[in-house]
Amino acid sequence: MATHTVAVVVGSLRKQSFSLRIAQALSKLAPASLKLNIVTLEGLSFFNQDLEASPPADWVKFRETIQASDAVIFVSPEYNRATSGVLKNAIDVGSRPYGKSSFLGKPTGIVVSSPGPQGGVNAAMDLKRILPGITGPILQQPEIYLNMVGDAFDEKGEIIKETIRPVMQAYIDAFAA
Repeated sequence: MATHTVAVVVGSLRKQSFSLRIAQALSKLAPASLKLNIVTLEGLSFFNQDLEASPPADWVKFRETIQASDAVIFVSPEYNRATSGVLKNAIDVGSRPYGKSSFLGKPTGIVVSSPGPQGGVNAAMDLKRILPGITGPILQQPEIYLNMVGDAFDEKGEIIKETIRPVMQAYIDAFAA
């Protein structure tokens, strides 16, 4: 069986963010057919079209990381009813220059979360609006909105809220399929 490399782009800069913990948990739950590489966005400079002719080294590195992957999963918190600014910036950096998106053609997943009751549904809708045309096919079912994640992980990042484990397992298995 072939192993597919998946770039898991974490849309939060916090060192112990829920998004990072979710990405790490997905990596542990992934079947052997997937190798998940967690991509954090710390140090990725702001997109500025004036720099496209000679892109900064951090843009080049991010684009190369995405290009080297077979698929992409975006793991996003919900900030003010949308995806995070750092994740939107990464999407802008990775999708440029026009017509040369690093995400193009790659199967894409969207995983969102919130410590509140809605589970990041608005962030998911934001990503579903942004991504078509610059990625590959987006996994539509099952959708995954992880709510009330504030107490889902212990201090080591292990899942302790057992109700989210089967949801995450079903999602990563569907993504692998």
